[in-house]
Amino acid sequence: MKIVVFGPDRRVGALEGGKVIDLNRVDSSIPSDLTAMIAAGKPAIEAAKKAIAKASGDAVCDAASVRLHAPWPGKRIAMVGGNFADHLAGMEANQHGTPLTGDAIAKAHAAARSKGHWGFWKVLDEVAANGDEVPFPKKTEYLDYEGEVAIVIGKRGKDIAASQVADYVWGVTLVNDWSCRDGMGIPRSMSYNGAKNFDRSCTIGPCIVVGELDFQNVPAQTRVNGQLRQDFNTKDMIFNFGEVLEYLSKDFTFVPGDIISGGTAKGTAADQTKRNADGTRPKDLFLKPGDVVEISSPQIGSISNKLV
Repeated sequence: MKIVVFGPDRRVGALEGGKVIDLNRVDSSIPSDLTAMIAAGKPAIEAAKKAIAKASGDAVCDAASVRLHAPWPGKRIAMVGGNFADHLAGMEANQHGTPLTGDAIAKAHAAARSKGHWGFWKVLDEVAANGDEVPFPKKTEYLDYEGEVAIVIGKRGKDIAASQVADYVWGVTLVNDWSCRDGMGIPRSMSYNGAKNFDRSCTIGPCIVVGELDFQNVPAQTRVNGQLRQDFNTKDMIFNFGEVLEYLSKDFTFVPGDIISGGTAKGTAADQTKRNADGTRPKDLFLKPGDVVEISSPQIGSISNKLV
């Protein structure tokens, strides 16, 4: 089941074969608000399945005729950092001018496991949806894309064991973690993460897939102006979603609608750009106004944005 948020009232719908079904119009017991539907748990999901089967009339419309918003419940967005070994090894190779080899990737994986978890939070009032324009931030000359797969948390909990993660995953979606690769400031153990937080610095969507995916085996790709840049799978994450949830939920309560995005793989502009002899970085692969970035997965769909 593919859950979307649509129309001026941002109602919950199900995307079925090019049609959007207004679930609440079919069955008034199904919340029309995304956060409320997630919090309603399995009963709402089962009711939605039945509503899809019997939907007709004004409860059904063409997906192309309505505005599809980002399926974001407005909750916290945790972004896992450095969670694909090939991405880390590429960053290291470019920084030191060393070759990117299988051995280097294996070492990057082991080193990341040894150093432990890290990441950051997106603290946004608005996220971008598929088709939205994203403003190019004035503070950067090196804007990058990061295609990611994310899980949406379905119930309240803290001190959650990694083995329990399936009980807490409500659905799966796609994320573009737009990132400034300059102006990071003086390295500190904590910062405001300005390079990761600017208007519409996160795209989510186009839907949340509920009850159909193995979230630890989701393929995805990133294209810039139609050119394939990233091709990855969540099965290659260094820390899997269960491990991340266990780490983050220590003395911290997750609530329905929170999101954990699993990190990005090789193919970003940063991990593919080798420095010049004088230490400067070419800008060829980094983003520019007018570029179109698309993140896609055959099981979820695609999110595409133009930089303006």
